[in-house]
Amino acid sequence: MKKGTILLLLSLSLALPVPAAAQQLLTLEDCRAMAVEANRELDQAETELEMAGYDRKIARANYFPNISATGAYLHNNRNLSLLPENISDGLAGAGAAAQARYDQIYQSIGSILRSNPDVAAALASNADAIALLSQLGQTDLKTPIDAIARQVDESFTLDISDIYVGAVTLVQPVFMGGKIIYSNQMAALAEQLAASRYDMKYAETVVAVDQAYWQIVSIAAKKKLAESYNELLEQLAHNVDIAVNEGVSTQADALQVKVKANEAKMSLTKATNGLALAKMLLCKQIGLPLDTEIVLADENLEQVAVPELIPEKDMEAVWADRPETKSLSLATQIYDRKAKVARADMLPKVLLGASYMVSNPNMYHSFENNWRGGMLSVGVIVNVPIFHGFEALQKTRKARAEAALYQDRLDDAKEMIQLQVTRNYKLWNEALERLTMAESSLESAEENLRSATVGHEAGVIDTDTLLGAQTAWLKAHSEYIDAGIELQVTRTLLQQSEGGILSNRAEK
Repeated sequence: MKKGTILLLLSLSLALPVPAAAQQLLTLEDCRAMAVEANRELDQAETELEMAGYDRKIARANYFPNISATGAYLHNNRNLSLLPENISDGLAGAGAAAQARYDQIYQSIGSILRSNPDVAAALASNADAIALLSQLGQTDLKTPIDAIARQVDESFTLDISDIYVGAVTLVQPVFMGGKIIYSNQMAALAEQLAASRYDMKYAETVVAVDQAYWQIVSIAAKKKLAESYNELLEQLAHNVDIAVNEGVSTQADALQVKVKANEAKMSLTKATNGLALAKMLLCKQIGLPLDTEIVLADENLEQVAVPELIPEKDMEAVWADRPETKSLSLATQIYDRKAKVARADMLPKVLLGASYMVSNPNMYHSFENNWRGGMLSVGVIVNVPIFHGFEALQKTRKARAEAALYQDRLDDAKEMIQLQVTRNYKLWNEALERLTMAESSLESAEENLRSATVGHEAGVIDTDTLLGAQTAWLKAHSEYIDAGIELQVTRTLLQQSEGGILSNRAEK
């Protein structure tokens, strides 16, 4: 592009500077980084990505055994007796019954002895026999028999008033029909899907910031253009007033110039207000207070720099870089795995189980109140689904239909992306051509204005012609600014359509 004096008048009319301490100089990259940092939707997308990572780790945990420990306590208001109630009651009266029967037998023996005089006389003369009979009469059978009966009854009574149980259990999946494997694959794909959604939001944020950035550059350039145009009209109004006083020009010429000057002042006011509002919008996007005084690095350039042409990419590479196609491709794969998970519900499942249990009272040692010894159990569980209304079959069919649906959407998205890339390349070429034409028109307008100004000062060109040259100069400058800004915005859109914004982020 030619440079020279294309925007000489623009560079001479800078806006009044804001105090340096209150200004913040920002480049386009600064704005992008700040917008990414301040965007709440990006924060939410990042949180969703983090959550998807946790889901992947949760799914991976299903590969490992499930080990758990259980403890329980139970209080009962009655104990458990293994004897029938009539036998238990009989044991309670066994001592009294035995004592009564003994006493009856003792009394019978005494009656027999007393009824035989010879035996009674022999016993009376034998001190040992008398002592023995006396001892037999005092014999207590009730107490020991009651003690034995009570001990027997207690031996058949289980103490279950306070029960403590502890168990450690292990369950290890051996074969689940592939459900665990496919669930892990789904979780990994879901994490990639969350990353693609984050990339989409990132690209949208960058495009929005770029558009706001270059809008400010455009308005700032047009504001300077309005200031330059206003100075031209003020100088022309001064010259026309002198010419009117000398009788060379008419009052109508002076009024015509004043009308143009007023229009220029109004345009300058609109540009000033528009610039302030555009900066407030950018401040909102990059997370700064709305009243922050910012100055953009490209705001005071004499001309908008022409960006480098982006090398054209193969459509396969474009589809691989676009987060939209990544998301649809991942969704298709997720629903394909979902169909396999649903199919796994129709297959047998095998689990390995093991447990170790202890209790107090100890059920393995006559319910003694101790913790000695427990029981280790090991087994295999096999579950074979037989019939449940074809639920799993319908789930499988539904997931396959969803996978086919997303495959169709992916194909449509690829066609739309190809159309978008083609359109943006055409817009890029059109913007380049427009910038070239605008530059040529600007050179002509500059020369025309110079000639008209010299002719008007010499009195050979009227005021209308000079005003027309100034208007053409203003229009040429405005079109040149629009063409340069359009080229920058088109490049950003072209980068987005080819996935280049994300590639640039990865390179950094």
